[in-house]
Amino acid sequence: MGLELPALSAVVARLAHPEIHLAAYGGVVFPIALIIESPIIMLLAASTALSRDWASYLKMRRFMMIASAGLTLLHVALAFTPLYDLVLVRLLNPPKEIIEPARLGLMLMLPWTWAIAYRRFHQGVLIRAGQSNTVGLGTLVRLSANIIVLAIGYSLQTLPGIVVATSAVSAGVISEALFVGWRVRPALEGLKRAPALAQSLTWSAFAHFYLPLVMTSLLTLLALPLGSAGMSRMDQALASLAIWPALSGILFLLRSVGIAYNEVVVALLEQPRAVESLRRFAYKIAIVTTLVPLLVAVTPLGEFWFAQVSGLPPELAALAQTALGLAVLLPGFTVLQSFFQGVLMHDRQTRGITEAVALSLLTSALILGLGIAGGDLTGVYIAQIAFVIGAAVQTLWLWRRSRSALLAIQNREQADSQVVRAPAEASQRAC
Repeated sequence: MGLELPALSAVVARLAHPEIHLAAYGGVVFPIALIIESPIIMLLAASTALSRDWASYLKMRRFMMIASAGLTLLHVALAFTPLYDLVLVRLLNPPKEIIEPARLGLMLMLPWTWAIAYRRFHQGVLIRAGQSNTVGLGTLVRLSANIIVLAIGYSLQTLPGIVVATSAVSAGVISEALFVGWRVRPALEGLKRAPALAQSLTWSAFAHFYLPLVMTSLLTLLALPLGSAGMSRMDQALASLAIWPALSGILFLLRSVGIAYNEVVVALLEQPRAVESLRRFAYKIAIVTTLVPLLVAVTPLGEFWFAQVSGLPPELAALAQTALGLAVLLPGFTVLQSFFQGVLMHDRQTRGITEAVALSLLTSALILGLGIAGGDLTGVYIAQIAFVIGAAVQTLWLWRRSRSALLAIQNREQADSQVVRAPAEASQRAC
């Protein structure tokens, strides 16, 4: 999925008026689509953790369908009614030339939320059933649909870039949802045969677990429109928003490993002696995902990626490469956050995750506000600095809040190992 934004940017940058359409997608359409879907984005983690019997699955599926319908209606209101001008344009204050392309793009993204809710919910069931390879295959289906639509748009050379981009994204999420819905059927049959839990999942228990995650995803994704609003009010607004898809694309590509690690931690912490193995692996991934963007930012690889692959004009490519240099710590922080979040989710202490994201958002907002007040500062540079410092605050708070849960898991592991070791020692003494 991390390849979607780079592919999209590379095609739109080679169509007519690339600066306008890239800015419309990266500065308005993509951030707003993410905000609308934020209440359902954590369904993957919830489904992975809670889909333990058929009754639990049905309860969560009902929530998924109701939430998807409500959020789709919200999308309709924001994209197809005067609320677009009254709410989104006033809040984001985008450059005038991207307002109408962004409106059209948001309309074409209508299937986004429901398709993602359905897909992420059932991906959690697959992961719980030990079929995580199917999740990877679904990503290939989505990327294939993206590439087909992007290739058609590029070959025609007549469609606006925003139409090509949002059509490709919508086709991708719909295709992946259909594929996952097909492949999850055997896992659902297994859930039907699974023994019912002694203590069934109640709406109260689900809300206690899930509502902090909703707040977490909402606060996390608010960073994107917050960044757009900040950049729109600083120097080089159009250029900053135009490089946003290409810059976000490579950062998300690098961060995707860390993002996926959250579900890995949740699924594997039940295994014996898992904590130290998962922690060491997190540190290794964090180091690698920090060194890679640093290499791109300080070598000719940056010019190659942003100018040749992403297709940005030379001045925008240089701006993007410098901005990447300011954000090299983000992928590493993402890995560490996923480790600590996975521990908290395993222990069902999700409130600490929400607290960490809220502190991160407040920190980023403060720095963006200082950037706006500072006058002629380049928007994309201040945005990257704000997000990196915010991520550092988030990581430190997650570490602090997860210490008690980590200690409890390690004590349990030690007790289990002693139980296993005791019979063996008794047998040796008998011999």
